[in-house]
Amino acid sequence: MASKIDINDLSRKVMYGVEKALKKLVKESAANNKDLVIADESGNIKTVQAKELLQSVYQNNTAL
Repeated sequence: MASKIDINDLSRKVMYGVEKALKKLVKESAANNKDLVIADESGNIKTVQAKELLQSVYQNNTAL
């Protein structure tokens, strides 16, 4: 059975990989002038231009 430290380490590595993939997706989509489908804080689904999403992340210093 995996120890709590091993599980925490694995969880941290998985989250790092997900964040890295998300950054790549948004940057490549913005470069290709694509739209992305996202959910806001309330869970409402909407379509946004990747360039706008990328700009808002940098303006708000939000993690992406």
